[in-house]
Amino acid sequence: MTGLSFEFFPPKNEAAEARLWDAIGRLAPIGPDFVSVTYGAGGSTRDRTHECVRRLIDETPLQPAAHLTCVAASKAEVDEVIDAYAAAGVKHIVALRGDMPDMAAFALHPQGYSGSVELVAALAGRGGFDITVSAYPEKHPESASLAADIDLLKAKIDAGASRAITQFVFDTAAHLRFRDALAAAGIGIPVIPGIMPTTNFAGAKRMAAACGATMPDWLAAHYDGLENDPDTRKHIAASVAVDQCRILIEEGFEHLHFYTLNQADLTFAVCRILNLGQQPNHNKAARGQ
Repeated sequence: MTGLSFEFFPPKNEAAEARLWDAIGRLAPIGPDFVSVTYGAGGSTRDRTHECVRRLIDETPLQPAAHLTCVAASKAEVDEVIDAYAAAGVKHIVALRGDMPDMAAFALHPQGYSGSVELVAALAGRGGFDITVSAYPEKHPESASLAADIDLLKAKIDAGASRAITQFVFDTAAHLRFRDALAAAGIGIPVIPGIMPTTNFAGAKRMAAACGATMPDWLAAHYDGLENDPDTRKHIAASVAVDQCRILIEEGFEHLHFYTLNQADLTFAVCRILNLGQQPNHNKAARGQ
């Protein structure tokens, strides 16, 4: 059975919080292996991330993986977050270097961790956490080369990481090339492909440009002229994501990670079409059976 995980981000206001928990409520019955909760640039969502993780632990059967970054913070401040996660019952951390608050070039905090490798080592040294890290099939924008990225992933594994989740990729062939490159480099931990079903093509294009992900011409052509046609965009988004997931499953990937953008419909539809996870019978639920 293909493993699943979903990513959410902490809400900024009450309306967004209601939408988030509606999405969580709809996706939870699918039975993901874990759900991750992001941590804003420079730790800007620290309190909201912690509250979201705490609610997931206290109020749902889901296993949360809390994001943790080390930019714009001292080691003591980061360690305080780690202590708070441990006290809340968090067992799984997604350890990332993170982005600066203003999205500028990375600047090392004078008393901070030097980056993701040192952060992973600190978590592993403390013990008690399953540690996930990031990977970039199309190279991190700040990296000199894909080979340098793979070397960094190796260093994170040596420091204690047990799996990696990739940046979202729209060019599925990039996932396959990356898988082969990792195998050639002797990397054997699970590297989970990131999938981002979205109807907001303009927003996806901006995010792709920021993280160095390719936006294929064929995908752009699918959305051309549909700026005011959300229904058709939704059908296209589901079809594209289903095709991508089906190829990845056929190619032997054993786990898929969905960037939900705090919206349940597309991720739920993709899982339903591909018979992924548990498939709740809403008709029986509606009849009280």
